[in-house]
Amino acid sequence: MKKTIFLSLAILATALIWFTCSNCRSIKRNTYSRPVTHEIWDGLLKKHVGADGFVNYKGFIRDSAELNRYLRLLESAHPSDNGWTRQEQMAYWINAYNAYTVQLIVRNYPTESIKDIKRGLAFVNSVWDIKFIKIQGYTYDLNNIEHNILRPVFKDARIHAAVNCASYSCPRLLNEAYTAERLESQLDSSMRSFVNDPLRNQISAEKAKISEIFKWFKGDFERDAGSVREYLNRYAKVKLTDKTDISHLDYQWLLNEAK
Repeated sequence: MKKTIFLSLAILATALIWFTCSNCRSIKRNTYSRPVTHEIWDGLLKKHVGADGFVNYKGFIRDSAELNRYLRLLESAHPSDNGWTRQEQMAYWINAYNAYTVQLIVRNYPTESIKDIKRGLAFVNSVWDIKFIKIQGYTYDLNNIEHNILRPVFKDARIHAAVNCASYSCPRLLNEAYTAERLESQLDSSMRSFVNDPLRNQISAEKAKISEIFKWFKGDFERDAGSVREYLNRYAKVKLTDKTDISHLDYQWLLNEAK
């Protein structure tokens, strides 16, 4: 009986991976729309997110009409190579990931952790597999946006400091919207802030306790800098040497809620 259950779960997991990869191959959508502005999202972030990145979710609940207005704007315009620059597309998807994550928390508030929000099959589906994002006729989940669009299409490890999973150990949620005009400086600033944030990374020349993000997505950082160590040295105030001992901090999934 146990073997049968385990085999069934394995088959379902394999099917899910296959489906996700299939989705990845068709992510280039042949749509037409004009790039949207992110002024509404920018105003909400400035109002409800502190400089420390912690979020006033009760404030977002009070302003849920404005949040929904912004999400409707996103839903009306699917990025594509038809009339969108690379920077416009990238800023759109980063903002979309963060805004839809906030919507998930707002819809399920109060919750101690985003991981407590679940749908579908145990051990297979997670909160990041909930397909609730509908953009110009296409349906996505948060995993689609991060792993099928942002990471493979744009190939920039700074993305990992820009998207926020509503958790304590996540990089800070920037309290302004990402925009095409300022994208490069915003991504650099976000990664520098993350690397030097003692709540998420504790770096000295002798010992470095770093976020598990650098383990989970090691390949992205190696692609951009040759090694995780060299990537950290691009942004760290205290540089790592070849002798610096590197370990990983346990990831804290408690909600990143302002107290």
